[in-house]
Amino acid sequence: MHYVSTRATSASAARNPQQFSDILLGGLAPDGGLYLPADYPQVTGAELDAWRKLSYAELAYEILRKFATDIPDADLKALTARTYTPEVYRNARADESSADITPLRVLEDGAQGKLVLQALSNGPTLAFKDMAMQLLGNLFEYALARNDDELNIFGATSGDTGSAAEYAMRGKRGVRVFMLSPHKKMSAFQTAQMFSLQDPNIFNIAVEGVFDDCQDLVKAVSNDLEFKARQKIGTVNSINWARVVAQVVYYFRGYLAATTANSQKVSFTVPSGNFGNICAGHIARMMGLPIDKLVAATNENDVLDEFFRTGVYRVRKPAETFHTSSPSMDISKASNFERFVYELVGRDAERTHALFRKVDTHGGFDLSGAPGSDGDEFKDVAKFGFLSGRSTHLDRLATIRDVADDYGITIDTHTADGIKVAREHLQPGVPMIVLETALAAKFNETILEALGQDAERPAGFENIESLPQRFVVMPADVGRMKAYIAEHTGL
Repeated sequence: MHYVSTRATSASAARNPQQFSDILLGGLAPDGGLYLPADYPQVTGAELDAWRKLSYAELAYEILRKFATDIPDADLKALTARTYTPEVYRNARADESSADITPLRVLEDGAQGKLVLQALSNGPTLAFKDMAMQLLGNLFEYALARNDDELNIFGATSGDTGSAAEYAMRGKRGVRVFMLSPHKKMSAFQTAQMFSLQDPNIFNIAVEGVFDDCQDLVKAVSNDLEFKARQKIGTVNSINWARVVAQVVYYFRGYLAATTANSQKVSFTVPSGNFGNICAGHIARMMGLPIDKLVAATNENDVLDEFFRTGVYRVRKPAETFHTSSPSMDISKASNFERFVYELVGRDAERTHALFRKVDTHGGFDLSGAPGSDGDEFKDVAKFGFLSGRSTHLDRLATIRDVADDYGITIDTHTADGIKVAREHLQPGVPMIVLETALAAKFNETILEALGQDAERPAGFENIESLPQRFVVMPADVGRMKAYIAEHTGL
């Protein structure tokens, strides 16, 4: 299995064939693009039948071995077995089994269609990011030990990626984590989860600005190839291919759990800001998983919803980015979106590069086919199964109340966005699976507003906000950031 950059010419790709281990520790390709397989591995009906009987760890191994062909099978099987255990994913609700890792719960099954919730928040930081990040931590440690090397992870978070990365990497040999987050723009629980860590290999940096400022800093540092090489910079953001492919697994798991035969289809609704989570669903669909629709649910920061409705991708400026009650989606520049656009324009790397240069120079591009637009490929979006919708704070409050009243469960704000939008796209005969984002306790301020009572907290998280916090506040300045990294790596 070889990988190509979304911005690579055919000649440069031929000169520099990349395997899974070559791109595991990095993020952006040297040309500024994102990695994808040269060809997607295909899944057969016989494989799907056999996979219905597997545990989550066994399923993860079967899928990942199609992409990580340069890691010995025995090693990969041991890594997935060590990662996906009931002990790691232990925060199941009272009516769930932690042994299922990602259990399904049917919410509605009526004339309009079936609405299903897939639990993805049973990991150590109570968010779906744990599903990939725990594996990434073990993969990183394995790869570094094999080469007697070290890695400085440099990433950005709007809320959940940071804590998931830090909990996965804390104490890992040869790994340091430098995590950026927008200062005072995460929930109190999210902030405490990250900043209360005292491990010497964890560095939390609160950036004066919004998430997109943090993301721009990560890209600017990653594009300085000399600095990146000298400081041994890697990333765990959703641009990291290994993280995306690890997320593919739970789409297969959800499909297999919701169906009894491969002739059946399902749809997925995915709360989405950075396009990484739903990009994994797109990859699963390209591999042959019988997915009907992939529905992107946004909050008021609706850059993705706008594209899937109009064909116009318009990045918002920081001043136009809303600070909402689903803060992990307060994103107005979707880093993973380039992977889908590459497919949409027929894997034309030069065209993809030109479109994203226009994002940098003009703030977006237009594929609607209208006079003066940049192309007409929006007409082809439907064949990839994408739809979208938008949710607001009032929608979140109403949905949280509805789900609590009707089903006796408390959902978080991002999952509420997903359920609200999913209900708009239900189809009879096609189950709609909503991917849970996090446990409600992480966004207690809004739960209290919606329900008049606090969200239940898993054991061990009762007083997390009162723990001592360790972080620094910095401006969105690339030079200052590089100096801080260099000072604390000693390289």
